[in-house]
Order: sequence, then structure tokens, then C-alpha cells
Amino acid sequence: MIHSFEYCQEKIKDIGTVVAARDYIVHVDGLNGARINEGVAFEDGHHGYVSRIDEKYVWVVVFCKESIDLGTRVARTGRKLLVSAGDGLLGHIVSALGYVIDGDKDLSTTTESVEIDKDALGVEKRVIITRPLLTGTTLIDLALPLGAGQRELVIGERKTGKTWFALQTLATQVKAGKTGIYCAIGKQAGEIVAVKEWLIKNKVMDKVIIVASGARENQAEIVMAPFTAMSIAESVRDKGSEVLVVLDDLTTHAKYYREMSLIMGKFPGRDSYPGDIFYLQSKLLERAGCFEVEGKERSISCLAIAESVGGDLTGYIQTNLMSITDGHIYFDIDRFQHGIRPAVNIFLSVTRVGRQTRSGLFHNVSREIYATVKSVEGAKVFTKFGPEQTEEVKNTLIKGENMDKLLWQSGSKVFEEWEMLYLFAWYRQDKKEERTPAELLELIKTKGQIDAWKKLLEQTDSADELVAFVTNKL
Repeated sequence: MIHSFEYCQEKIKDIGTVVAARDYIVHVDGLNGARINEGVAFEDGHHGYVSRIDEKYVWVVVFCKESIDLGTRVARTGRKLLVSAGDGLLGHIVSALGYVIDGDKDLSTTTESVEIDKDALGVEKRVIITRPLLTGTTLIDLALPLGAGQRELVIGERKTGKTWFALQTLATQVKAGKTGIYCAIGKQAGEIVAVKEWLIKNKVMDKVIIVASGARENQAEIVMAPFTAMSIAESVRDKGSEVLVVLDDLTTHAKYYREMSLIMGKFPGRDSYPGDIFYLQSKLLERAGCFEVEGKERSISCLAIAESVGGDLTGYIQTNLMSITDGHIYFDIDRFQHGIRPAVNIFLSVTRVGRQTRSGLFHNVSREIYATVKSVEGAKVFTKFGPEQTEEVKNTLIKGENMDKLLWQSGSKVFEEWEMLYLFAWYRQDKKEERTPAELLELIKTKGQIDAWKKLLEQTDSADELVAFVTNKL
């Protein structure tokens, strides 16, 4: 939200003139009091911000796709770029500058203006992550747990389920009382609409804000979009709510920033990216975390999506993001092509702070899942050499089939924590379990043992005791 040229001309009284233009980058003569990242207003109605100041000119990035005419007057606003934030944005799609683009809602009484470019809170305002963040995806919640305030990279090739996982997590957190923000970076209009329809179908859109910068938008707006999403998240946090932000995706963000930097004449580095790309994205992601706000613990959790090519995790932007975030979840194209859903390779995935939010029972369950998946993959290799199988291999394969019923998840069915552990106890056994998760859950409800099960979960750290319970009492 930026003031008009007439307002700035009257109030600030610092006017410049466009003397050169290259696409959406212009050189302005004048603006003697300009500051980096300060918003400016053009007399033709466009807006922009100061990106660089040299001896002769002020470099301004303009939020428009058409060229600015030479001689156009420009006025300083006296402030950094501002964006709308507040409850009035809930349930809507907004642009990178905070304007509602899916309706004509009047935001004047339901929003406030906040700065887009802000520094992250310091160490003195941060607290240790101690609370879990449930994703609704059984494999992740049991084997790769996340924490509230964690910044997790979701990486993999195109069409392997990354966005589905992020939306599933968003819906789970919104149903738990948090606010969701989904940032679409350089997406096609159809993709943005599909996300909104999915959120409406799952009855969570009224607590979600979609910040959208489409592929046809000005590159500067696309680069600005994730910063807008994070500014809105900080506003929600400061009002006492917890937030989950999904940035989809940061490899696209880096490509558009590279294009903008080359037009501005910045010296290209590795893969032609500018030297400050790491700084830019680390500054963005550092704004997420677990904080102390007015004596209370509040978190901004972040799922940053990145795209890999050919199963290569060593790309420049990919490794940058891995070093910035608190872990990564890798969606493997090979597992996806074999029909495994979600296609997460747990052996190439990392969660650095999520495990500290879990009890000893979850640690033991996680270790067993890793061991089972590893042994099953090894047993499948032996089956390729001939039809004869040892009893040990047969039992391992049966256990793998059981575990698949728990961990494979392609729909939107979400289990609660106690349900995940209950199903794990059944599917952990070596004998083949023919019943579906729905049938097993109906069994414990029929037997009236739910309260006893939850009490056991509070008292034990042993997976064997869980198996003993379902074997003896059910």
C-alpha cells in the first residue's frame, strides 16, 4: 500500500525525473534524500522502490510490465514499502503489494500497514523449540517430526507431491487453530485457483491468506511476494496467533531475482546468480522461528519448497537453502514412479530440531520405522535372485506390507497422534494384518479402550508395550 504521487509531492516535496529506463529498472535524477528500499510513486500511477544509489542516479525498481516514459516525475514516500496485513485478508488472494485480487473487499477498517522489508527478531527474542508441529502425514509425524517454529525445506522434482504435502500440513495446522499463509511464487493462474479450491474443499480457506504473484506478473513483484507473506505472518504473530507459512517455491524465486539482478547490471556469480542471493533468502527465512512476544511463546513455522533436477540435491540454490533451514524432506522421483505415496526418502531427509519436541516413545517408534524400511528394501533386493526365500526374508516382507498400510497416504485422511501410534502397534507385527486402518480404529472404539490407550501412551516409552496392549486387550 503506497501513497499517491500527489500526496508525496505535497508532503515530502522531494521530486526526481526518469532519465533512463531498461524494462522495469529506471534511473532517476533527483530524489536527493532517497534511502535504500524506500517506496516511490510515479506521476503515471505506478509505484516502485529504491534499490541502489550511485553518484549520478537513484536506481528504482518499478512494479509494472510496461516501460516508463523518460521525463516521468517520481516522488519519495518517506517510508519503506508497506503492505496490508490483518484479519481482513483471511480467506482472500492478495498480491505482493497486499491488494485483494479475488474480490472488491474494502480493507480500510480491517487491515493495517506493515513494512515489507524488516529485519528478523534477534536472539534475545527467540526461545527453544519445544512443541511439535503435526503435518497430518503419518510418515513425517512418526519418522521425521517437525517443531513449531521450525524452517523445513521441502525438496524434490516436479510433480512428486511437494505442494500436496505442504497443503496437507497447512490444513492440519489451521484445524488446530493456527493461521495459514500460502505464497505462490511465479505460479500459473490455474495453479493458484486450484490451491484455493483445495483449501475451500477442506474447509480451511477462511483461516488462510494466499499471497500470489503469477508467472505473468512483473518480476519485481514475484521477488517481493515471499517477503510480503512473511510480513503478514509477523503481523499475525504480534497479535498473539501462531502461523504456518508455505513458500512455493524458492528456486523459482531465485531465478526471477537472477533475471532482475542481471538487468540491473549486478556482477553474476555461480550459475549467473548474483553474489547476494544467499543473503536475500537467508534474511527471508530468518524471520521465521519461535519467539517470545509480550511474555508469551509464539511461532512462525515455515515450509520452504524447492525444486531439484534429475535427483540432484547439490545444486547451488538447493544447497544454499539446506544450509539456511533446519532440515529438509526429500521427495524422491524413483519412489513416486513406483507408486509410493508420499514419495519421501527418509534416508535422504533430515529434521534438525523436530526430534527434541518428541517423547522417548516417539524416538523409539521412529527408530523402528527406519529399521523396518531399511530391512524391507534389503529383502526386496534378495527376492530378485530367485523364488526361494528364507523365513526371515518372508517375515520382513510381511512386516513391510503391514507398515505400508500405515505409512502410504495419498488422500486427505489425517490421523491423530494416538491413532498413528495405535496403528503402528498393529502393523509392527510379523504376522500379516489384513484389516484396514479404518477397521482397526473402529475396533478400539467398539471395545471402549481409547482412554486406556491414551493413558498408556503417557506412561511408556516402549513400543513393545504398545504391541502387548493391542494383542492382549483387543
